[in-house]
Amino acid sequence: MFTKNDQLAVNAIRCLSLAQIEKANSGHPGLPMGASPMAYVLFNKILKANPKNENWFDRDRFVLSAGHGSAMLYSLLHLSGYDLSIDDLKQFRQKGSKTPGHPEYSHTKGVEVTTGPLGQGIGQAVGLAIAEKHIEALYNKDDLKIIDHYTYALCGDGDLMEGVSYEAMSLAGHLNLNKLIVLYDSNDICLDGNLSSSFSENVEKRVKAQNWNYLKVEDGNNLEEIYKAIKKAKENQNGPTLIEVKTIIGYGSKNQGTNKVHGAPIGDDDFSLAKKNYGWEFEDFIVPDEVYKTFEDGILKNGKEENEKWDEILKNYEEKYPKDYKELMIGINRKLPKDFMKDVKKYDSSMKALATRASSGEVIQDLSKITRNFWGGSADLFASNKTDIKDEKSFSDENSCGRNIFYGVREFAMAAIGNGIIAHGGSFHHVSTFFVFADYLKAAIRLSALSGHALTYVFTHDSIAVGEDGPTHEPIEQLAMLRSIPNTIVIRPADANETRLAWKIALESQNTPVILSLTRQNLPNLKQTENLEDINRGAYVIKDCENPELILISTGSEVSLALEVSKKLEEENKKVKVVSMPSMEL
Repeated sequence: MFTKNDQLAVNAIRCLSLAQIEKANSGHPGLPMGASPMAYVLFNKILKANPKNENWFDRDRFVLSAGHGSAMLYSLLHLSGYDLSIDDLKQFRQKGSKTPGHPEYSHTKGVEVTTGPLGQGIGQAVGLAIAEKHIEALYNKDDLKIIDHYTYALCGDGDLMEGVSYEAMSLAGHLNLNKLIVLYDSNDICLDGNLSSSFSENVEKRVKAQNWNYLKVEDGNNLEEIYKAIKKAKENQNGPTLIEVKTIIGYGSKNQGTNKVHGAPIGDDDFSLAKKNYGWEFEDFIVPDEVYKTFEDGILKNGKEENEKWDEILKNYEEKYPKDYKELMIGINRKLPKDFMKDVKKYDSSMKALATRASSGEVIQDLSKITRNFWGGSADLFASNKTDIKDEKSFSDENSCGRNIFYGVREFAMAAIGNGIIAHGGSFHHVSTFFVFADYLKAAIRLSALSGHALTYVFTHDSIAVGEDGPTHEPIEQLAMLRSIPNTIVIRPADANETRLAWKIALESQNTPVILSLTRQNLPNLKQTENLEDINRGAYVIKDCENPELILISTGSEVSLALEVSKKLEEENKKVKVVSMPSMEL
């Protein structure tokens, strides 16, 4: 099945990667030199994708969890026909280029998620696979299969050492995500030296204990064996699959098999030696026509054909199931009707006091009736966060239509998975836990912001009013931390009506994560918010006066307190204006 042109293509990936790194005088050559064979087989022989229509919804997704190997991914994207030129490769790691040091979602066409912080790519891959399974269950028909694709990830030893990978893989096995396949670049080397100095787990036993399938390829240069392993993994119907591929880091270098080739350019002399070992006779950034032809006959041809077939299926689907088609498009385009809030409950001051977590819970019930694409999960705190959708089942292998994900006590994985769900497209998704545990998942929030994922974070129990649980559960510094993250909207509503409008902002967001900071304790429904139409400016005067001597600016549960304080001050003949500032970012 594999010819000399396939091997030529593998070496083209290696040499393009090395050329990028040497020109930039920065980067990680070891992974591309060792892992290019498996990456080539996956991209050109397996992956269902159309490089000329990178947003085709039913494409397979590929995640380079070991994001430091970005030069290899960029080489693959260029050769496959994505909008990435040789000149772009020459700008590797340069400011403003399409080829940054680590892959960035929405920055480079063909990059599915942002990776680099190890482990999070695995979490996001799990999210992509969950989204596929859920949307497939919602919209596929017996006669028209509109959603049917796989999620692939390539990880290294570092990914598997990170705690988030344990959390995410545990949930993936529990949910029987059989369309998730992870290629493990197993080279026994880490940045500091031999892997044995810090990691001695039996990976096979570990993943099997997590309800994964395990396959092994002994020779990472054997294209045929890699192909057979991936095909076998695709045939499996029970559980995700990890394929351990034994590779030699820096293959072809004088320092192959050592940490010296992990994270620094190998230099001109060693690059020349590697070329000689590969039988590569071309100048830097020169690719022979045979290689481009190999990709034209592979991913480009197959992707175009599969995309055209799907377009026909979609057309038939629209004609036969117009209501489902319309709702699917709402999810894919992330665009609800302009008046979607008209059926969401409003509150007046005569109603009983409510914690904002409780009013949020009521809003969630109303929103859930607007579109099936609205769903969410909690890290074992549905009862406390009030984020479950009533009368809906949990998402599971048996019920993939379920709209409540029981993430378990896996906060970091929950957020990484949520990023994957949003990156996949088709969903309005929220995740939830106690506010104090935002620390556990902050790194994933940062990737939400960097990627522009409109994931909604619901953090409840947001102040010292948590009370009896004590200081371990009382968030103090978390609000300032979250407000400091660029491209993130933090909203701390004062009452039920502000909470309602906070959710409106969350669902209208296109490329910004929204964080809702909600109370455990009851708060009065304020008279001043009864006719409030939006909080889009982030702050507004909730109690006015002419020529104020004092302006009290407050957020969340302190707004009602500020109103009480203003009355006390007025009794002392002070002129006081009160401002509610639910968000500093709007």
